[in-house]
Amino acid sequence: MKLNKLVSSSRRKQRKRHFQAPSHVRRTIMSAPLSKEMRAKHNVRSLPIRKDDEVQVVRGHYKGQQVGKVVQCYRKKFVVYIERIQREKANGATVYVGIHPSKVVIVKPKLDKDRKAIIEKRAKSRARGADKGKYDESQMETS
Repeated sequence: MKLNKLVSSSRRKQRKRHFQAPSHVRRTIMSAPLSKEMRAKHNVRSLPIRKDDEVQVVRGHYKGQQVGKVVQCYRKKFVVYIERIQREKANGATVYVGIHPSKVVIVKPKLDKDRKAIIEKRAKSRARGADKGKYDESQMETS
């Protein structure tokens, strides 16, 4: 069942909007989940990834390696470059391997005042939603 009449359910249109998305929309598309410890600590499931976050790859050829820092977020290509994840080209030069943010977990986010504000806002709304729709006995008796 379609919930929002303003959003197309056509695969073709969805793909078009995804790949033609402007930079500020790509930021939210390029979100990465937080590790279990960070999720419990901050009460937030995922965050838009940014430079200087410490991440660990969980899928693909480079999974399970040590924690690395995000060197660059390449929004045009929907990838992030991570500190120690490089490969050697045929001419001997080393280049970073692009990894999609959904295939990494954020182990240690870089927290500045703006990022802290985002986390607090999200955690507050999540806490409010947790007890939403629950009634205790005193409320049941009055109705």
